[in-house]
Amino acid sequence: MITLYTWTTPNGRKISVALEEMGLQYEVKPVNIGADEQFQPAFLAVSPNNKIPAIVDHDAPGGPLSVFESGAILVYLGEKSGKFLPASGPARVAVLEWLFWQVGGIGPMLGQLNYFAMRAPERVPLAVDRFRDEALRLLGVMEKRLAAVPYLGGGGYSIADMATYTWVSAALGLVRAAAGELMPALPSVDRWIAELAARPAVQRGMAVPAV
Repeated sequence: MITLYTWTTPNGRKISVALEEMGLQYEVKPVNIGADEQFQPAFLAVSPNNKIPAIVDHDAPGGPLSVFESGAILVYLGEKSGKFLPASGPARVAVLEWLFWQVGGIGPMLGQLNYFAMRAPERVPLAVDRFRDEALRLLGVMEKRLAAVPYLGGGGYSIADMATYTWVSAALGLVRAAAGELMPALPSVDRWIAELAARPAVQRGMAVPAV
């Protein structure tokens, strides 16, 4: 059994989607980040960076194992299940490249755009423009990739797609609103989003946690 500490964010839903896709048994422990529950000592013992998601694998060799950081969790679950992460070779390298492209690139940029365009107490046009332009650049990289191959890692659906879907599906409308006439057509990205959105496991994972 795996305990998933999560909330209603793209990063949290990466892991619930993966758990559903992999068919791993798990229980959900909601961590309400709006109420600062991420700073409680019990959660910090699992996730010392006070961020969701985090997991505890109670069936790990050697006893319960906690894992934090969404990219690390996805790699761990892919290796544990033997699914959606090739074991070796160029196919594994490609999946990891695009997983960490999401973790280090498009996820943070979309998050910053959301903050400065929607939540900041005062509008800072330079910041909005900076993160909008970088989001557009990264979406262009994604469009080029998905025009060449069906999935980010190549020919097979993988943890890289799961990680990226939760962010792009949630933020694409925001990017379009911020970009206006600067927004390019993204037919391959739109095709990919529609395909993943139709997957039953993705639909179940996107509904976690039920709050």
